[in-house]
Amino acid sequence: MRFNHLDLNLLVALDVLLEEQNITRAAGRLHMTQSALSGILRRLRAYFEDDLLVQVGRTMTPTMLGKDLQIPVREVLLKIQTSIAAKPVFDVAQSKRHFRIMASDYLINVLFAEVIQRIVSDAPHVTFELMSPGETAVEMLMRGEIDLMIAPEQHINAEHPSQLLFEEQHVCVVWEGNTSVREPFTLENYLELGHVAAAFGRSRTPAIEQWFMDQYGCQRRMEVITHDFNTIPHLLIGSQRIATMHSRLASLYAQLLPLRLVPPPVKIPVMREYMSWHRSLDGDAMLIWLRTKLLETVRSFETPPLA
Repeated sequence: MRFNHLDLNLLVALDVLLEEQNITRAAGRLHMTQSALSGILRRLRAYFEDDLLVQVGRTMTPTMLGKDLQIPVREVLLKIQTSIAAKPVFDVAQSKRHFRIMASDYLINVLFAEVIQRIVSDAPHVTFELMSPGETAVEMLMRGEIDLMIAPEQHINAEHPSQLLFEEQHVCVVWEGNTSVREPFTLENYLELGHVAAAFGRSRTPAIEQWFMDQYGCQRRMEVITHDFNTIPHLLIGSQRIATMHSRLASLYAQLLPLRLVPPPVKIPVMREYMSWHRSLDGDAMLIWLRTKLLETVRSFETPPLA
């Protein structure tokens, strides 16, 4: 297929080259030889009258035009994939769609385990890849590398569609043998205790910490910082420490471990979890169906404790 003398098949190669910035890796992804891909790059350079990628040491760096083309090229390919190349018939029962979804371990535990169980009878051939969020989450969404991202509202990119999935409260959690929590439970008592929290990214700063600093000018005394939400309850057992957790996850673990839930001594802002997807997938029937299933599952849950 050609447009203004450009073979649109070359855009697939350009997309991978701009992402990998390495001939060897790009050739491997495209299942072709390095020499063949080098020939394609020469044709692209001739068409655009620009080097597109230049060698700097052992790596290749996009030119200004190369950088400017990266998002438009990806969006053109996504548009072709989701419209021209999409099957016109929408049949959930026969679909073999593979969904790539970015969500925290907290969401996988309290939501996706239930969602996947619910939809298996309607869509037995649909498969899922649940990916942990990272610092490149938004970039992956913008490049169309994931179908859906679920994240707190502050991490949602306004350039792409999003929808509120649910709201979540926070609750304090301690080992049932913890004797350091007094009645009434005050902010002073809360700040005296050692805390367990999850932190992500380079800053390694728990999400709630900035709010405490802005609101009260103080920080919690962090004794244990872990890399996910599901390890927090286990790290409380046998200690005098405390954790501030999502209510749904805390309630789930309180049924499995010797834990006690305590209302926070101050009102912590509600957390809002949003679904977000690339704008080229806005009319994707299968993704609309999945988002509907997620909303139906959330609405079937009982109100989380201490909400």
